[in-house]
Amino acid sequence: MSDIADIVSLANNRKVADMTLSIPHPYQPKDAIAWINTATEGLKDESHFIFAICPLPGNNFIGGIGLEINKRFNRAELGFWIGEPYWNNGYTTEASAAVLQFGFNELTLNKIYATHFIGNPASGRVMQKNGMVKEGELVDHLKKGDRYVSLIQYRVTRVEFS
Repeated sequence: MSDIADIVSLANNRKVADMTLSIPHPYQPKDAIAWINTATEGLKDESHFIFAICPLPGNNFIGGIGLEINKRFNRAELGFWIGEPYWNNGYTTEASAAVLQFGFNELTLNKIYATHFIGNPASGRVMQKNGMVKEGELVDHLKKGDRYVSLIQYRVTRVEFS
C-alpha cells in the first residue's frame, strides 16, 4: 500500500494505458488499490503472482509484472508494464527473466506465454530477449475502448526454457 502514490503517478499516463489492456486512463488511487487487492488475493489462491519492479532493493516502484495462472493446463500468461521514465533501460527484460525462472522453477509450469499489442514492438523485444518464440498474430482479438486490437503472442515451454 505504500507504493500507491508511485503506482498512480506512473500508471496515470496515456502512453502506458495505450500499451496495456488492463490499465485505465485516467488511473486513480482506487485502481491501484484494486490491483494490489488482486495481487493479494491471487497470492492466497495461487491464481496470480504479481510483483513490483524496483531497480534495487529499497528503491521506488517503477512498474509491475506477473503471471496469471491456468492450473488446469499448467501454464501462465506473463504480463508487465513499466513507467515511461524507465523505458528502454532493460528493467522489464531483467524482471521478465526472473519471473520466467520463478514460473518454471518454483511453480513448475509447463508453458508461459505473453502477448503484446501489434503497435508495441518494444514488448515483443522483451519477450524475444528472454527466449520466447513468436507463436502467431491474433487479429482483432480484443476490444480496447471503441476499437479492436490485434496481438502478437509469444511462448516458452519448460523444455525450451531448459
